[in-house]
Amino acid sequence: MVEIELDGKKVSVVEGSMVMHAADAAGTYIPHFCYHKKLSIAANCRMCLVEVEKAPKPMPACATPVTQGMVVRTKSDKAIKAQQSVMEFLLINHPLDCPICDQGGECQLQDLAVGYGASASRYQEEKRVVFHKNIGPLISMEEMSRCIHCTRCVRFGQEVAGIMELGMQHRGEHSEITTFVGRSVDSELSGNMIDVCPVGALTSKPFRYSARTWELSRRKSVSPHDSTGSNLVVQVKNHQVMRVLPLENEDVNECWIADRDRFSYEALNSPSRLTQPMIKQGGQWQTVDWNTALGYVADGLKRVKAEFGAESMGALGSVHSTVEELHLLAKLVRGLGSDNIDHRLRHADFTAGEGAQWLGTSIASLSKLDRVLVIGSFLRKDHPLFAQRIRQAARHGARVLSLSATADDWAMPVAARITVAPAEWAQALADVAGYVASARGVQAPAPGRESPQAEAVAQALMSGERRAILLGNAAAQHPEASALLGLANWLGEQTGATVGFLTDGANRVGAQIVGAQPLNGGLNAGQMLSQPMKALLLLNVEPVLDAANAAAAKTALQGSGLVVALTPFKDAAVDNADVLLPIAPFSETGGSFVNAEGRLQSFHGVVRSLGDSRPAWKVLRVLGNLLGVAGFGQESVEEVRAEALGDVASLRDRLSNRTAAWVQPLAALPGGLHRVADVPIYCTDGLVRRAVSLQLTADARTAPVASLPKALWDQLGLAEGARVRVSQGDAWAILPARLDAGLATGAVRVPAGHPDTAALGPMFGAIAVEKA
Repeated sequence: MVEIELDGKKVSVVEGSMVMHAADAAGTYIPHFCYHKKLSIAANCRMCLVEVEKAPKPMPACATPVTQGMVVRTKSDKAIKAQQSVMEFLLINHPLDCPICDQGGECQLQDLAVGYGASASRYQEEKRVVFHKNIGPLISMEEMSRCIHCTRCVRFGQEVAGIMELGMQHRGEHSEITTFVGRSVDSELSGNMIDVCPVGALTSKPFRYSARTWELSRRKSVSPHDSTGSNLVVQVKNHQVMRVLPLENEDVNECWIADRDRFSYEALNSPSRLTQPMIKQGGQWQTVDWNTALGYVADGLKRVKAEFGAESMGALGSVHSTVEELHLLAKLVRGLGSDNIDHRLRHADFTAGEGAQWLGTSIASLSKLDRVLVIGSFLRKDHPLFAQRIRQAARHGARVLSLSATADDWAMPVAARITVAPAEWAQALADVAGYVASARGVQAPAPGRESPQAEAVAQALMSGERRAILLGNAAAQHPEASALLGLANWLGEQTGATVGFLTDGANRVGAQIVGAQPLNGGLNAGQMLSQPMKALLLLNVEPVLDAANAAAAKTALQGSGLVVALTPFKDAAVDNADVLLPIAPFSETGGSFVNAEGRLQSFHGVVRSLGDSRPAWKVLRVLGNLLGVAGFGQESVEEVRAEALGDVASLRDRLSNRTAAWVQPLAALPGGLHRVADVPIYCTDGLVRRAVSLQLTADARTAPVASLPKALWDQLGLAEGARVRVSQGDAWAILPARLDAGLATGAVRVPAGHPDTAALGPMFGAIAVEKA
């Protein structure tokens, strides 16, 4: 530790720290623009000039290392005069836009100009003009004349997002922040550039000119999208969500959020919102009141139970629904005498482990790993903030390892890759286990093969101190998911690595904890979506887009009896449902999510329900009462939560990635082509599918394509712009073809969760491709 004197006060900081860090530790504010605690030091703006004893001139606090006995004055006449001089230079070219600037009221430059700026400018020359640039649908660069060249946005792209999409060109007064050769900014974390910009140069394009910051109420919430559970500040005006920003939480999302967390609010006010209950009569939708709709559902369920038995009824819940909603859904189904309840719509292997599957470690620890093996994950798009954590670990020397069917760009160095078709993932993991077993002198869990890639992964896993093996969404949805988990657990035991699931959806861990899956031999999601049911409840689910086998789900729903959809959107299940009950999205209801690390996070509704929609937990409670099911007398969401979770202190004890001891021979590998399906980042749930700006991004605006490995591309004699017919059994679709040199031989990548591919079969399985 080094001790310095700061404004007459003794402060101890770690050796190598800067004066700015010492000021932070002492609670002393030094004005600054380019410095950001999460970014590297650039010392561009010079606003943080301070007086250092024996130094001939003021020094930048952000770039001046502390030395033993250093004396620093941040409020002396010399320091204040230097800061005022810098402010005068910064304001020379800055336009007087405050009355119409979106940043007005929360602008660092505006705040500091009050304290350090003069009442009038001595600059009489013409101000410079920087022309606007179009960099995509999310970020506005319409007023780049405001830019003060702090380069926070450039450094964010390089260091946090992992992609240098912005840079500075020219010099002096001709300097500009811009993209390369007119390209757009396409990072899945790009919206954070708006937050780090200390002036109004980068603003939110969807929010632009829609409200002033002082008109907005600020309320806390939690993201309903992925398993990070990002903490949010939702800003509201006139009972309408106007903007979403990150709420800092170092243990969860730090000070960042993904673009889908930030911009999906557009769907909350979309024209497709369902605002009144509807019943289909004679093939036509009729708007009814709640009493009529719930009475119709209750009578229908009673008739189905009396005529066909409780086992003919089932329910499917979404991993984006709250703990309270899923608990009451499961309680309602079991109260009717059925165990047909599930939330694992995209899974193919339903072999349950010993407890709720989870990350296996804390989210914060991902930034400190030395070795991490990621199995079956489209990491950057599935889990943007987990990828960001692992990227920070890689920047500090961690070795990232991959087992997948693709060689996607994760915007970080990958030390070793095993790229094989999905049908070979279990065998490839057994190959890694074979090398570990040989090194440890123990019996391998399954026969392995010689493979230099597997050997490299094994050697890396056996080195380093902090290790983790993480199974991604594709691994969890794989037909051999239990085998992958068993082999991963064996590797974890032998190498000392933690084993966990990155988990899909905001509340998959919570869904497991409250028992929203069969517990006593009931039908799982795969079975309920492959055969007609006499009665089916859908909670926040778009069954065809959310199912592992879209074609089978569509056929099953068309043959089902009473289908009741509890949904915020009228187009979600309109083709297959008989009743639509309007429920409130996360912004209009209270509830809880349990994120990947098992952290329970509760939130309240931030606006009133739109139209006649109601919180889903209230709808289920009333439905339980109408059906005469016991235990549906809850008066508040807190009461439901207490019943669902019991002793919250013991929540972690219910999490486990253990499986029965897995030592068994692997199945023979089937030949032919195998589909690997990602769910595009803006197709994962109902909110992002209806957020207009997200659907205009590079990730969403192009139609799904069939990506083919080079051998198959050459075999079919395809050229750029060709189309292919992909088929799985009787299901088929014609799609544009694309050559993917990083795709495993024998694999064909076709996205799921999109209307263009909803006619196809299983996300993982045999597939045929021919030239269209």
